[in-house]
Amino acid sequence: MNFLAHLFLSGPPNSPAYAEVLLGNFIADSVPGKQLENYPLAVQTGIRLHRAIDTFTDQHPVVRRATQRLRAAGYGKYAGVISDMFLDHFLARHFPEFTSERLADFAQRIYALLNARHVDMPPRVQHFLPHMAQHNWLLSYADLESITRALNGLSRRASPGSGMETAVAELRLNYAAYEADFREFFPQLQAHVAGLLGVI
Repeated sequence: MNFLAHLFLSGPPNSPAYAEVLLGNFIADSVPGKQLENYPLAVQTGIRLHRAIDTFTDQHPVVRRATQRLRAAGYGKYAGVISDMFLDHFLARHFPEFTSERLADFAQRIYALLNARHVDMPPRVQHFLPHMAQHNWLLSYADLESITRALNGLSRRASPGSGMETAVAELRLNYAAYEADFREFFPQLQAHVAGLLGVI
């Protein structure tokens, strides 16, 4: 999953440890291996939650069906990255179905919480967080033009020939199929996370 889904799945905002779990979930990709032990326990919970979400997502048959469709379209080893972006797009588009909070309000609340913990983040995350907030990535996922720009950026950092810059054309072509994948998968991911939050 990409940023929006991970942040959305960080637990109930009224939880005492919510801000720390949110931080851990957000920085997890920049905290390799056992380096999570350098963080407070609640932040470690967020890092473990992020990793558990990724594992569940990568192994889920619905997501594998989507990534197989992308591989068949020529996106090879980048199919998982593209699938994650597509899932965030559909979460943004259908956000009112999962919470009463407006996506615009959610995004601003999250940026404020993350900015307050800026000094606790790895340097890489400190570097891109201001850009993320300035360009409102979380809200922009609902827009296909913004998804195109994000995938173009990823393509420039990937191996030559990744093709990610053309992936929105594949999304437009098979939009209903990817949307059906999201609708089948995301409620199962929510249920899985709800179970994890009590045991991680």
